[in-house]
Amino acid sequence: MSTSEPAASRPSEDRATPDRLLHARTGTDVSPEDLVLASGKDITPRNIEWAKRKLAAEGPAALEKLLP
Repeated sequence: MSTSEPAASRPSEDRATPDRLLHARTGTDVSPEDLVLASGKDITPRNIEWAKRKLAAEGPAALEKLLP
């Protein structure tokens, strides 16, 4: 008896992810906390300051550069 998932519940390997799911922008503002979390860092005062500087320099595109 197999313990693996049934084939119907597994994602198909030959299907591409739809383009609408690949973009991070949701039409809302990007916060420094969003940028810190997207970079994989902990939310600390130092990282928040880094994110504020990055957002000031690059705008919301800073988030797109970090995410696929």
